[in-house]
Amino acid sequence: MFNRLDKMCQLAYSAEHMRVSTDTTSVLERQLLLQLGDRLKRLRKAQGLTAVEMAKRVGISRTTLNSVESGDPAPTIGTYLRVMSALGVAGDFALLASDTFQPAPANSAAATSWRMRPQVQVLVTSDSSRHQAQDLQSLALHKEAVRLIRANPDLLVRAQDTLKRWRSNGLSRSDSLWAEWEEILAHGSWRKALGRTRRAQELRQASPLPTVLPEEVRRDVLAQVRALKKGVVLGDVSEESLE
Repeated sequence: MFNRLDKMCQLAYSAEHMRVSTDTTSVLERQLLLQLGDRLKRLRKAQGLTAVEMAKRVGISRTTLNSVESGDPAPTIGTYLRVMSALGVAGDFALLASDTFQPAPANSAAATSWRMRPQVQVLVTSDSSRHQAQDLQSLALHKEAVRLIRANPDLLVRAQDTLKRWRSNGLSRSDSLWAEWEEILAHGSWRKALGRTRRAQELRQASPLPTVLPEEVRRDVLAQVRALKKGVVLGDVSEESLE
């Protein structure tokens, strides 16, 4: 759903909000999914539904529901919509899919109206008080590393070599995590380290994956996270309002 937001909305910063180009929105998209998942989980709990009851109502497995509530990009847009419908918030999706965001047809009365177009703006930020920005940064770095490794197996070898070098230095408090990373790298079981569980967070803290990232990729992700801390404005923002 949110892969289309950068095509439908303009990303902008005014005053303290720097502009963000539409080709550097991976962190923003991830944050939006995380917030959507959190919202759906809160709604389910507010309605007194257990995860088992909710999964049964929607017709999906509890594992899939957990992925949706974790803001995982793996579930299909249809799965997200079914969960939203079951919770009574499908209207949010209907608004996104409607022509509300589309410009009026040329030469129509709406297009020639003297009235200003309505401006709808949404400020998206990360909650640094809960270390959300740091975890979002870690997720984004690992996502990029996995993408590059899938395209270039040589990078996988580099990560494995780094891990071997770390373990050869002797026992460490991270040794159990590194042992698990050996299995992850050997079998490509990336999802173990890309989740929002406590174990996934611990794995990312002891991960060799960021070492394979080109410096420009790392800088780009860090810049996106810094921008998100300040707040990204999504919406119908005219050029004049940014001046």
